[in-house]
Amino acid sequence: MKTNFRKLTVVAILFVMASCSSELDQKPLIGDTLDNLLQNNPGAAKGLVSKMYATFALTGPSGPGSSDIVSNDAGETGFLRGIINLQDFTADDMKNRWGDDGLDQLTTTSNWTQNNKFFRYLFDRVYYTVPQTTNLIVALNQTSGPDKELYISELRFLRSLAYYYMIDCFGKGVLITTENYGTTGALPEASRTELFNYVESELLAIESTLPDHNEYGRANKSAARMLLARLYLNAVVYTGTARYNDALTYVNKVITEGGYTLAPNFVHNFSADNNTSPEIIFPLIADAVSSQSYGNTTYLVNGNLNSETMPLSFFGATDGWGGHRATKAWYNLYGDITTTPDVRGQLFWTAGHTFEMTDYKVWTNGYPSVKFRNSNATGPSTPTSFSNTDFPLFRLADAYLMYAECVVRGATGGSASQALSYVNEVRNRSNATSILQADLTLDFILDERGRELNFEGVRRTDLIRFGKFTGGSYLWPWKGNTLNGTSIPDTYNVFPIPLTALDANPNLTQNPGYN
Repeated sequence: MKTNFRKLTVVAILFVMASCSSELDQKPLIGDTLDNLLQNNPGAAKGLVSKMYATFALTGPSGPGSSDIVSNDAGETGFLRGIINLQDFTADDMKNRWGDDGLDQLTTTSNWTQNNKFFRYLFDRVYYTVPQTTNLIVALNQTSGPDKELYISELRFLRSLAYYYMIDCFGKGVLITTENYGTTGALPEASRTELFNYVESELLAIESTLPDHNEYGRANKSAARMLLARLYLNAVVYTGTARYNDALTYVNKVITEGGYTLAPNFVHNFSADNNTSPEIIFPLIADAVSSQSYGNTTYLVNGNLNSETMPLSFFGATDGWGGHRATKAWYNLYGDITTTPDVRGQLFWTAGHTFEMTDYKVWTNGYPSVKFRNSNATGPSTPTSFSNTDFPLFRLADAYLMYAECVVRGATGGSASQALSYVNEVRNRSNATSILQADLTLDFILDERGRELNFEGVRRTDLIRFGKFTGGSYLWPWKGNTLNGTSIPDTYNVFPIPLTALDANPNLTQNPGYN
């Protein structure tokens, strides 16, 4: 165990243990006794806030078998598990072989419907987190406890983070704020631009109130700035208006003011001791004892392992689920992975597996990714069933590549030579050769983001921003449910609104092309 913050306090569990019974549920979980509670227990506020952080890492308050949202399998409902399912399995880097009720449709980008439970899980997860963070903000505004403003700023960050995924994945939703919280009746539908503007305003408002540095696992200025930069980087997709200048401004603040440095060892960022990496800006924390979950990095680590072809203990695991494998669209980015000096290209298990994924349901087709592991980068570790590895939601290498992309896209205020330097720092850290200024094109940046960031929950978003996700200009194995890939409709640039959400709020409408 690495920090006490990764433990949910008794107070948090007692006050925030209800499950969502329906989408967009705004039922308060904390009453007017909070002021008395905080007077008697000054640490209670931190415990309550910690629960809100935990909604991004855990499935529920009572161990890996519990869930904050309604499901038949609690482990499937984790936020991170949802992001990997929807961002990586739907893209060119990873495929899942289980095929259970909806995963086939994700991994083959085909037959997406409003009834797919994996769309519902992420939608429900957002609308569990948003009302509860709002509830706490309202309650804390009525108290005068220590660190009140800090906790409120952190809650506003977490609410913005949840909304970001609503913007990115579904393109619309409803807007729950401190002003309309508790309103009787269905809230109106909020457009993508309305959600975008709200998240932007929230992050701008808390940038100055968040500390430069915070306890590990909690948001600071750099975390808010990274989220702003991601929002701006994708603004042309979300709103139709490019905001690359703004993206450059905030990512530059992260780079120059955050105090982060690249970890000398790339693999350190994805190992059980990655809490000591100098590169990670904002993690989703995991612990094999106190933060057990089938929905955090346990899903990434165990899902890529199988004792049939791999030594589990080498990667710090005792369980291998045999589910995920990379496709050649990922490992071909490094050239010949049997000879590449690029450390990142060496993080695939090839023994007993075939280069081609002729059948995505066969475990030995395609190479499992061993980028995430449950072993320490430095020193020995003891294999465990659950993962100790934190998920680096934001890290410095991403900021470097974002800076370069903004410059190549013509953002003002940046430096082409600095952009090249940042890209080469990322590459050289992994023993990849330096590139020249003429090599730094948008196509190169997309490929470099794939080499550096695949399986980190951003690939689908990247492909959409570069115009390569839908259509037929870029094909990958099993795109459109064909072996060599085929064109898919632009409809798939957003996911369908789940039927349960439509039933819960008659003001919500389905995204075009779905029924």
